Amino acid sequence: MPVLAVLMVTQPVGLLIAIAVLPLFGADALTTGEVILAFAGGAAAMAGLGAFYTAMAMGTMSVVAPIAALGVIIPVGVGLARGEEPGAVAFAGLAVAIAGVVVLSLEERSGDVDPVVARRSIVLALASALGFGGFFTLLDVASADIDQPGWVIVAARAGGVMATLAAAAVVRPSLAAIPERWRALVAIGVFDITANSLFALASTMGLLPVVAVGGSMYPAFTIVLAHFVLGERLRAPQKAGVGLALAGVVMIAGGSA
Repeated sequence: MPVLAVLMVTQPVGLLIAIAVLPLFGADALTTGEVILAFAGGAAAMAGLGAFYTAMAMGTMSVVAPIAALGVIIPVGVGLARGEEPGAVAFAGLAVAIAGVVVLSLEERSGDVDPVVARRSIVLALASALGFGGFFTLLDVASADIDQPGWVIVAARAGGVMATLAAAAVVRPSLAAIPERWRALVAIGVFDITANSLFALASTMGLLPVVAVGGSMYPAFTIVLAHFVLGERLRAPQKAGVGLALAGVVMIAGGSA
């Protein structure tokens, strides 16, 4: 399916769920600035998801996922701007993660995937990292002074919905496949809003770099599922690249805590 057609179902589903559970979990009032930050975070997340889904569709999921997880570098960079001083481990982790991306990029382009397509999937994976990193950071800032982030989650998803509709108005994707695949699309929306909500809640309790790395460990599950569901098999150098990228993410967050 066209990526925008997927997002046109999953984003509104997530918004409806976020609104429906507000009475259960409560929500602190937001300032105008916090609403704007959350809204922008949702738009960044939508852009990241669009790039991520497109990259996985054209490339190898097990390669794309760990590259996208490097979005954790952005929250660490924000910490630096705030005067935080990541230790030597964090800087070493950055080098390790970059090495992993380089290995994955070279190996993807030398494999069975068309070199041009492989290059595009890597670029899109890096673009999704920017979107996810922006989402992590903006949602953390919007949730900084509250205990119950219900309205933050709603505002973020509203930003994602608006960004999706704006993009769809320009691109006009085909919606023909939605009726027969609506169950899978609804399931995607449920998983997506659940993950976003848990991240928003975690960001009210812990340090941004630590919380962000927890959210960035999803590639481990993506790789396992790609192996068993899609039958993806990685070559030894690709496995090494995945290991380096994930190890680098952990080192960045651990050294920044």
